[in-house]
Amino acid sequence: MSLARPQTSAARIPTQERLIIALDVANAAEAQRLVQSIGDAAVIYKVGLQLFTAEGPQLVKDIVSSGKKVFLDLKLHDIPNTVAGAVKSITGLGCSFLTVHTSGGSKMLKAAVDAAAPNPLMILGVTVLTSLDDSDLAEVGQPAAREQVLRLARLALRAGCGGIVASPQEVSELRGALGETMRIVAPGIRPSGSASDDQARTATPADAIRSGADYLVVGRPITQHAEPVAATRAMLREIESA
Repeated sequence: MSLARPQTSAARIPTQERLIIALDVANAAEAQRLVQSIGDAAVIYKVGLQLFTAEGPQLVKDIVSSGKKVFLDLKLHDIPNTVAGAVKSITGLGCSFLTVHTSGGSKMLKAAVDAAAPNPLMILGVTVLTSLDDSDLAEVGQPAAREQVLRLARLALRAGCGGIVASPQEVSELRGALGETMRIVAPGIRPSGSASDDQARTATPADAIRSGADYLVVGRPITQHAEPVAATRAMLREIESA
């Protein structure tokens, strides 16, 4: 049985909304400074564990009320009832995306999807973290990244998740296996010639888009750049060119 859904075009996503800027900073003041300095150049911002733990839900509400979209990257992983309760609480924040770990299993994923409905909150299943390589996965008794990512992505699709998060190196094969409706978010994006930092499986923006990624998550190449808005616009040009 094919897992592919009826095809739709990722081209319907505006270029600006294909870039998700990771606010991996220490506090709300620094996050708001970045959002304000980047201005109209970006639409979607990622709030992860560091910032959410420091500042809590209010920062998410503030970013949303400023007209931006929030990708809340909490990677929830717990028993289905606990995850469902967390998702229900998160729906009140106005987020557009929320991550959960696919390794939590189909019951947990389905609980998250059901708890999000009917709100416009897309549940994204995280497959294998981009900081891990095959040797890291072997250490914890898991198969190679490529095999594990495909297995977990199919699990997320069957559970009704709106998309998945996976390394850009797996995007091409995932797109062929999942069809066009399932959204693919690719972190680990680095401009040509930049350092990979602590990411093990990376790609350039153009390569990730050509492979079939819908959204790209970019942090340090923008947020630690001397001119964040210029770095954002350069990233958008590369996305547009692909």
